Amino acid sequence: MHLLTLIGVLIVIIGFALRVNALLVVTVAGIATGFAGGLNVIAIISEFGRAFTENRYMGLVWLTLPVIGLLERGGLKERAQELVARVRSATTGRILLLYLAIRQLTATIGLSALGGQAQMVRPLIAPMAEAASEARFGELPDQTRFSIRAHAAAVDNIGVFFGEDIFLAMGSVLLIKGVLDENGIHLTPLHIALWAIPTAISVFIIHAVRLMLLDRRLRRELKVASTPPLPHESGGEGKGEGAPKE
Repeated sequence: MHLLTLIGVLIVIIGFALRVNALLVVTVAGIATGFAGGLNVIAIISEFGRAFTENRYMGLVWLTLPVIGLLERGGLKERAQELVARVRSATTGRILLLYLAIRQLTATIGLSALGGQAQMVRPLIAPMAEAASEARFGELPDQTRFSIRAHAAAVDNIGVFFGEDIFLAMGSVLLIKGVLDENGIHLTPLHIALWAIPTAISVFIIHAVRLMLLDRRLRRELKVASTPPLPHESGGEGKGEGAPKE
């Protein structure tokens, strides 16, 4: 009977391998596991309801996706790119550094929901970072474009990860306290938050240097790619020196 309850795992593996709808696969796996564990239909439905109630806040991010889709359809990405193109001093590294500072500062006061991959990086930050390089060097190669997007995603993760530890009521601080208590090290959340400040500052400085190096690399790679070849390098048939006269 105990081994039979693992049938849900088998259903998930087979369903994902066959690329069946993930929601359907998980639902069927949950129902099969419930029956294998001796639960009746009402108990299984109750377990689904309980799990949904306990984790209802995890689904809030999905509610923002239709709004973001409508904004993008209305030209949010294009407006952001146009705005960045008008600022001559804007570079990819500077835009990402500014967002890193904002993300980290807001996370330190508990406003970690102000940013995020779906809410900010995908529709705004990544397009703005790409537009800064496009305004200087023209059309970007796909590899460079993907690299900029990866840096934009990393900035969001780094900012919130090291910024939220400074906020006392954050779950990560309470998790650290719990782990330390289990190992005989007793600290208050205030001590943990205070010691997170130098870590956050160090991380900000280190990543700022990385973003400056990113700007330097983009200038080096894209400037070379956008420089037109000289007449004698293009194998051209121009009429410069050494070209036969008509």
